[in-house]
Amino acid sequence: MKLGSSCLPLLAAGLLLGVLHGPAFGQGADGGLDPATLLKPSADSWPTYHGTYSGQHHSRLAQITPANVYQMTLAWAFETGQTAQIKATPILVNGILYATTPDNVWALDARSANVVWHYTYPPNQGLHIGHRGVAVYRDSVYFTTPDAHLISLDARDGKVKWNVVIADVKKGYWTTMAPLAVRDHIIVGTSGDFDNLAGMLKSFDPETGNVQWTFYSTLPREAPEAFSGGATGGNMWITGTYDPQLNLVYVGTGNPTPVLAAQDRPGDNPWTCSIVALNPDTGKLAWGFQASPHDTHDWDAVEVPVLVDGNFKGVPRKMLLQASRNGYFFVLDRTTGSSLLTTTFAAVNWSAGVDKNGRPIPNPAKDPARDGRLIAPDEGGATNYRSPSFDAKTGLFIVSARDAYGIYFSKPEHGEYGWAGADYGLFGKGMLKAIDYQTGKVRWTHDLGGGGSAGVLTTDSGLTFTGDSAGNVLALRTIDGTTLWHSRIGHVGNSPITYELDGRQYVLVASGGTLYAWALPEMPRAIRHGSPSQTNPKSH
Repeated sequence: MKLGSSCLPLLAAGLLLGVLHGPAFGQGADGGLDPATLLKPSADSWPTYHGTYSGQHHSRLAQITPANVYQMTLAWAFETGQTAQIKATPILVNGILYATTPDNVWALDARSANVVWHYTYPPNQGLHIGHRGVAVYRDSVYFTTPDAHLISLDARDGKVKWNVVIADVKKGYWTTMAPLAVRDHIIVGTSGDFDNLAGMLKSFDPETGNVQWTFYSTLPREAPEAFSGGATGGNMWITGTYDPQLNLVYVGTGNPTPVLAAQDRPGDNPWTCSIVALNPDTGKLAWGFQASPHDTHDWDAVEVPVLVDGNFKGVPRKMLLQASRNGYFFVLDRTTGSSLLTTTFAAVNWSAGVDKNGRPIPNPAKDPARDGRLIAPDEGGATNYRSPSFDAKTGLFIVSARDAYGIYFSKPEHGEYGWAGADYGLFGKGMLKAIDYQTGKVRWTHDLGGGGSAGVLTTDSGLTFTGDSAGNVLALRTIDGTTLWHSRIGHVGNSPITYELDGRQYVLVASGGTLYAWALPEMPRAIRHGSPSQTNPKSH
C-alpha cells in the first residue's frame, strides 16, 4: 500500500512499468549498474549499503539546508503490509529503490513509491530477526535469506536467476546481511552466534553464483588448524567497506562462542571481535585488529569500519574509524592496521586500560561470575550495527551511542555451548555523539531518550538526520546538534539515506513496516523551469 500520492490508473501504471523496464535498464548486455560507477556514485543514486565504499554515510547534496529544513514535508510513504520492521538501508539505482524485510524484496519507483515488482521468498526455517538490504550489480539484485541462501534476481522483473546456499541453516546459520559488490565479487557474511559455529565470509561469482573464496574468522574447535584458543564465532553480519587503491575490504567480526563460558576458550581468541582487512580477489587476510581481545560480554566489532583520508596529527594518512560496541573509539592506519588513537566514547568499566597496540585490556574481575558482575556497557553495547556518519567538513564522526549498565552471570551448569550464562540490563540512556576523530573528544551530545537506535546520515549542507526513542525522525544542525525539524512517525529502525531526482532532494527513513520519503515542497512548474515571475517579469 502506498500513502501520500494518488494511485495511477491501470493504463498509466502499465506505461510507467514499460518506462522503468526500458530506459532504466535498456543499456544492452552491460545495462543496469556498472560496477565502476560504485567508485564515484552520482547524486541521483544510493547504489550500495553505505552509499559509497567509504562507509561514511554522508551525502554531497545540499538542497535541504539548516535554513529551509523546517519546510520539509512528506512526499510519499510506502507500507510493506508486513509485521516485520524495516531495518534495511534502501538501495537506489536508475530511479528504482530496492527495499527489504526478511523474505521480501520490493522494487519501487523512487519518485512515487509505485511498485515495479515484489519478490517473496518461500517459507523457511531460518531466523527472521531482520534484514539489512540488497546489492545491485549490472542488471541483478542480490538478496540474502533467513535460511542462509544468496539469491540473484533480475532487476527488470524480480525473477530468480540463481539460488545458492551460503551456509547450513540446520547447523544454526542464518543471514541478514546486505551483500557487498566489489568488481566481480559479491561478498556475504553469516550470522549464527547462538551456536558454536565458525565465522565465515564468502565471495560469489555474480554471474554464476559459484563460490570464489571463503574467509574463516574462526574454525571449528575440533579442526587441527584451529587458531582461536577453542573459540568459535566471529560471524560477519554487517556490510563491509572497500578501498580500491589498496584493494582491501574491511569487515567487522562478531563475538566468540561459547559467549560467557570464557574459561573454555583461553587467550585473545582471534579473529573474533575484530576488524579484518582482506584481499577481495583471494579472501586472504592482510591484517587484523582486535577491538575486544577475549570478549566475555557478547560484544562484537561488526560496527561499520569507516574509511577517511586526510591528515592525522599533521601526517597524511589513510585511516579507518570505528565506534565499537564495547565503548571504544578507534582510529587505525588502514594500510597496516596499526593504532593511531584509542579512547572511550561511552560509559566503560570492563577494561584495565589500553595496551601498546591500542587494544583495550580486559579486566578479569569484570568477567561474568556466579554472583554477578556490574558491567558497562551492557550486552546491547555502547552502539550497535546501525550506521554512523562522518562529515569531513566538520571532522565529526557522529554515532548513536548509549551509556548502559547490565549484570552478567556465569552459569557453569549451562556447559560450554552457545550463550553459557545470562545477563540482565539495568539502565540505558541513548545519545547522539559527535566525536572529533583527531582527538577522540566528544564535541557535542544530543539526548535521544531511553535508547536511540537509528542510523545517522549527514549532508554537505550541514544537516544530520537520525531518530530518537520517542518515535521522532530528527534533523539536527551538524555543527552543534541543535534540533531544527522533527516528525513523529514511530521508532526509526534503519539508517536514513538521501538522493536527488528531477532536481528534488529526498530523505528516506523507515519506521515499522513503512518507508517515508521527505522533501521540500515542490516549486510551481513555471518557477522551477526558470520562467519569469508574473509579478516581476525581469526576475530570474
